[in-house]
Amino acid sequence: MKAKAALATLAGLCLSAGTALAAEGGIDSGNTAWIIVSTALVMMMTPAGLALFYGGMSRYKNLLNTIAMTVAAYCVASVVWVVWGYSLAFGPDRAGILGGLDHLLLSGIGPQSVSGTIPTYVFALFQMTFAAITVALVLGSVVDRMKFSAWLIFSVLWITAVYCPIAHWVWGGGWMSRMGALDFAGGNVVHINAGVAGLVLCLALGKRVGYGREAMFPSSIALTALGAALLWFGWFGFNAGSQLAADGLAGSAFLVTNTSAAVAGLAWMGAEWFVTRKPTLLGLASGIVAGLVSITPAAGFVNLGGAMIIGLVAGCFGYYSVSVLKRKLGYDDSLDAFGVHGMCGLWGAVATGLLADPAVNATATGLFYGNPKQLWIQLVSILGTIAYTAVATLVVAYVTKMLAGGLRVDPESEVAGLDNAIHGERAFEIQ
Repeated sequence: MKAKAALATLAGLCLSAGTALAAEGGIDSGNTAWIIVSTALVMMMTPAGLALFYGGMSRYKNLLNTIAMTVAAYCVASVVWVVWGYSLAFGPDRAGILGGLDHLLLSGIGPQSVSGTIPTYVFALFQMTFAAITVALVLGSVVDRMKFSAWLIFSVLWITAVYCPIAHWVWGGGWMSRMGALDFAGGNVVHINAGVAGLVLCLALGKRVGYGREAMFPSSIALTALGAALLWFGWFGFNAGSQLAADGLAGSAFLVTNTSAAVAGLAWMGAEWFVTRKPTLLGLASGIVAGLVSITPAAGFVNLGGAMIIGLVAGCFGYYSVSVLKRKLGYDDSLDAFGVHGMCGLWGAVATGLLADPAVNATATGLFYGNPKQLWIQLVSILGTIAYTAVATLVVAYVTKMLAGGLRVDPESEVAGLDNAIHGERAFEIQ
């Protein structure tokens, strides 16, 4: 008994010491372990989850090219981020617009540097995975027709000129943060940003050869479903990890993320079933992703009921954007990056201003809980993101075109398929 009492006392002293260390700005091992795991989860979302999700929706002759461009985007982002991207996004603020260049090649940061209660190295790597998936999401609008070399150049320039400033505005102490905009894990920074950029880039490239005149079937809906499952799994790190602590709010974010995804998957499938009399697996997978997108900005601010509302609207709104809005406007967004990420990200950002519950997070109160100002702030942040992303992406596309000698592959390669024309490989042997 005495031994047990001594062990209990020792454990209590260790816990107290750890708490005191965290309170003084030291490293909390529990929080650090959780963010390392979250970083690994979000990392998996790009070269595994998104690569399969997008690859399966592309045509069979472009499947490997789509996966290669997704994986390459992750590699590019990994290098750009540690060389200058982190510094631009999270370096010392410059007039609320951009971080400085104090941390080029992560200079001034070491193993003992701390951000909150986790090592700065871990924080920087966690944020890198967000930059990587954001630029990779843009790809969904332009598969089947963009030059591989142009995509690599575009990725470097876009992360630098578009992603880093917006990340700084929202998460790095910039003007949106000062205004009070709520974006827990990337409604503005990731999804509206990527969706609008994808729309601009697909308009700059023009429609695919045969678009609207010939069927363009997905190469493997089974791969897309597997990719959606991996995205769903990784999204728990994306949203719950954004709390940067292993605590109750992270648990709440985990819960509402799963709930919104499930409700949206059923809502998209139900809407499609009602309209076409066919509940497709592609629709179910797309709805799940729509629900994940929409809950992302709200994950740390809304309760369970709010998550269900967000998911329900996301499924129906996403289906409308992809099946009706795109056809009416006539743009060729290959894999519906704008319809799913741009439009559902917009809904999620607006919903955060409506449904933010101070009982969940005392720092945020939405319109439905007595704070109409928050909705106005959200709308300003959305419009600011859309305007900057659209203009800056157009400039980046123009510069890329000059540097790469064009954005688009030649018509012969496009018709033959980019897997063989660019990479000399084939995903399938067609008998």
